[in-house]
Amino acid sequence: MHGTRHPGTRKSGKALALLPLAAAGAWIAWSHLGLNRAGPLPPALPGRRSTLRTRAGRVNLYAADAQGGRPLLLIHSVNAAANAYEVKPLYEHYRGHRPVYALELPGFGFSERADRIYTPRLMTDAILDAAAEIAGRHGGVALDAMALSLPCAYLARAALERPDLFSTLGLISPTGFDARLSGRGPADTHRGKPLARGLAAFPLWGRPLFDALVSRPSMRFFLEKTWGSRDIDEGLLAYDRLSARQPGAEHAPFSFLSGYLFPDDTTRVYEALRLPIFMVHGARGDFVDYRYVGEVAGRPNWTILRLPTGAFPHFENRAAVTGAYDDFLAAQPQQDQPTDSIR
Repeated sequence: MHGTRHPGTRKSGKALALLPLAAAGAWIAWSHLGLNRAGPLPPALPGRRSTLRTRAGRVNLYAADAQGGRPLLLIHSVNAAANAYEVKPLYEHYRGHRPVYALELPGFGFSERADRIYTPRLMTDAILDAAAEIAGRHGGVALDAMALSLPCAYLARAALERPDLFSTLGLISPTGFDARLSGRGPADTHRGKPLARGLAAFPLWGRPLFDALVSRPSMRFFLEKTWGSRDIDEGLLAYDRLSARQPGAEHAPFSFLSGYLFPDDTTRVYEALRLPIFMVHGARGDFVDYRYVGEVAGRPNWTILRLPTGAFPHFENRAAVTGAYDDFLAAQPQQDQPTDSIR
């Protein structure tokens, strides 16, 4: 009879419908068994590593401070697999000319990866305590500090709270000048959504969900969006994969994905800065919305450079970034020189 399904056809249909559920169950089991975890994480950068005890917990600090001069602090971005490798071109360039440090924010790299909610306040406190430690090693001199992407907002907040710690700020592809993430909300607030974090971090599927997010195809996809090109840095991809497979690597990204790490007062903070600011951003890829940069462009303390690169211009054209940054620093009034490092 027309319209009557054969029993075997119905059984096949049910079996096919169950395939996605079975695949999800297999992925969850595989993830929880730890079969895809990496071994020990090698250092992302040369130099000495030290663990600082801060208000935000234990954080990792790379140091290459054999040279004299004003210290430079570098801070990586925030994403599902962030770490200090993201500042490697700048760190390697400057370590032969001046003391240079690279901070790994709480939840990333060798820093403490506790199961907690990560907020802009936590990140700002880590930056403040690391900056105070570095200044103390160099006779109390104010630092030059440079951050990538979202942590530019944390660095800006730190400079507002402790302007004595910072001489200049460098902002590479800063978040907060676009339509989605600019904001004039109450001071020190964020956009966290408890339900979203609860769902993402649910014990049964939280880590498997994260493992899918940081699979090789997924990570390559997001780096290509950052670069605006398929020609990404393969060393960064390889190190990101190792870092993202460490125990506890999912905790900070869960806060990132659920909005907790996005400040709601970024525009207000940038506009309040009075220190000399060097800003550079790219013109290619998914992170090119700087429609509100006019709020600060033209101010005497802001120097803004746009390059034909993606959002990590220091990887694509290190010479252009460091050359413009050095010109910016040379144009600043001469300040007291730091004393020798105290180790």
